[in-house]
Amino acid sequence: MSAPARPTRPAPAGADLLPLARSRMPSYLADLAELVAVDSGSYSPDGVNRVADWFEHRLGRIGFTTERVPVGPVEGRPCGDVLVGRLAGTLPADRGGARILLVGHMDTVFEDGTAAARPFTLDGALAHGPGVSDDKGGLLAGLTAAELLVDQGLTGFAELVVLATPDEEIGSPASRPVTERIAAGADFALGLECARENGDLVVERKGVADLRITVTGRAAHAGIEPERGANAALAAAHLVVELQALNGRWPGVTLNVGVVRAGTRVNIVCPEAELRVEVRATTTAGLGTAVDAIAAVAARTAVDGTTAQVEQVDLCPPMEFTPAAREMLRLARTVAAELAIDLDGASTGGVGDANLTSGLGIPTLDGLGPVGGADHSPEEWLDTAGAPGRIALLAGLVARLRRG
Repeated sequence: MSAPARPTRPAPAGADLLPLARSRMPSYLADLAELVAVDSGSYSPDGVNRVADWFEHRLGRIGFTTERVPVGPVEGRPCGDVLVGRLAGTLPADRGGARILLVGHMDTVFEDGTAAARPFTLDGALAHGPGVSDDKGGLLAGLTAAELLVDQGLTGFAELVVLATPDEEIGSPASRPVTERIAAGADFALGLECARENGDLVVERKGVADLRITVTGRAAHAGIEPERGANAALAAAHLVVELQALNGRWPGVTLNVGVVRAGTRVNIVCPEAELRVEVRATTTAGLGTAVDAIAAVAARTAVDGTTAQVEQVDLCPPMEFTPAAREMLRLARTVAAELAIDLDGASTGGVGDANLTSGLGIPTLDGLGPVGGADHSPEEWLDTAGAPGRIALLAGLVARLRRG
């Protein structure tokens, strides 16, 4: 079912949207309490799908067409569906109307039972509960902004797409192909992760290369003829030292040897070892440079008779602060100033679904949910007093984005 056709209104000043967002706060808080009461860990598909059902119903009420895409499993464990909502706007692309993607996630890092053990609470202006900030509060802010835009006839876009993923907290392995398919062709992407604690938006996220290095040596009896062996564990130890020494060589690049495995018995010269290495970088070029350097280090093992092979297990592109993203931030700051909100752009080493949209070349801003913090911990919080301003900011930004 489609929403009734409405004439496109000019984008209002941010201050004009603020009282409209404030009027929605009682229902926002009631909805947030309902969502936080659902256990929706990444490996809790029933809970994730209950959240998807809830958002699907609400999106349908305001005229979005919806699609559920089953994905998974991940490492033999099931996960929930991807939810996609689409709303046709009133400004065609050939007249400057943009296809705008709002992306957030329904899963949390918490195990089943956490919602009952640590239910939604309000302590003054701060809301607490599992997923209240990361990312149920942000995803709900996206829905609320969409409701505000539709109610006010502010549909001067070609299409508004809401994408809710079920597995962001484990790196989006199942939903990534769907995200990339849905995002293809978008003019702008707005991530609904919550804003930084100081109110800043996220303009840059590091990309990640996950590497496996297999060191092969030669087994021998450790007591009778150790000289016939080639100790892969010793070669791996040298590699750990050399690889960690690469830190600080390139701006914005960090490297961590996080897992070391070697050997099976103490009386055998170790024939094989494995290292798991994570590289994070703010640019695709930085990732490539670091991975090439790791391969060069691994090509010259320190123990005669050993070799090392480097395999790239996974690659998540960085969210880069491109010129187009700088222009989006400038526009967001203009809307924010009309709301008496002072904000800037921040960089983070954490990965999110915004990495994937940025990796497709789509201008991307993240952190457009309300201000929150202490994610992944029992102290997780969301600032409800500032939430109306953030919802108005998001709605105002969507209303002003144009192609070109």
